[in-house]
Amino acid sequence: MIPRLLKEPLLHFLALGAALFLFFQWTGGGSGPGSERIVLTPGQIDHLAAGFAKTWQRPPTEPELKGLIDDWVREEIAVREAMAAGLDRDDTVIRRRLRQKLEFVVEDVVEATPPTDAQLQEWLDRHTDEFRIEPRVAIRQVYVSTDRRGAKADAAAREILARLSAAGADAAIDTLGDASLLPQELNLAPLSDLDRLFGEGFGARIESAPVGVWSGPFESGYGLHVVLVRERVAGSTPNLANVRPAVEREFLAERRRNQLAAMYERLLDKYDVVVEQRDAEGSGS
Repeated sequence: MIPRLLKEPLLHFLALGAALFLFFQWTGGGSGPGSERIVLTPGQIDHLAAGFAKTWQRPPTEPELKGLIDDWVREEIAVREAMAAGLDRDDTVIRRRLRQKLEFVVEDVVEATPPTDAQLQEWLDRHTDEFRIEPRVAIRQVYVSTDRRGAKADAAAREILARLSAAGADAAIDTLGDASLLPQELNLAPLSDLDRLFGEGFGARIESAPVGVWSGPFESGYGLHVVLVRERVAGSTPNLANVRPAVEREFLAERRRNQLAAMYERLLDKYDVVVEQRDAEGSGS
């Protein structure tokens, strides 16, 4: 019952509202640019003292604390007078910073309630593909250039295949095929790595090749390849325990986006938004 209650959007809205209320109370009780009352709460004084102690590795003296308070008051006066004069309007930097501060409050609410293992497992089950471990293979390969050999490339590759099939999995391959920068030996690697090395689709082409047997030729973006799959490890979905930090990070990011979207949707009801159309004749001038 309680875990289900924690998922209710209404509860999230109430928590967000409480956080905003406490935030504005902590920052001075809601007095704004038009108010002549400045309130510095004990919590704010403690915050000033803590900031000083973090910088200087000691608590402030009484004169130093008074200096911090005087400076805070001057800053508060400057901010209010600047806002009353409209200096904050049409300033992109200030608008962006104010938006960030509002959204930080939401983020604090999100991170204040860490997700349970059940919530993370449910999220992982819905995003399996993002964390799925790719199939991996270890291969040996001999390259045959279609550019150099032209129409004879396929016959040359099949001749090499026959020789290697007779010689076995450990046959020497250094003197076979054509020279290239492609690796002849590749330890266990995801199929996507093969695509990066040999060209798109190469990993899928050898995915069903038998293990321990020379096979091919397989076509790549460079030419033909006679391939021996030495080892294959099937793809799998990891356990939550193995990827918990990454899953929790993505879970919280998604919850943060959802909470922000819900907050703006709720606040939007307070405003009458009018988007005036641009003058078609004057828009190009």
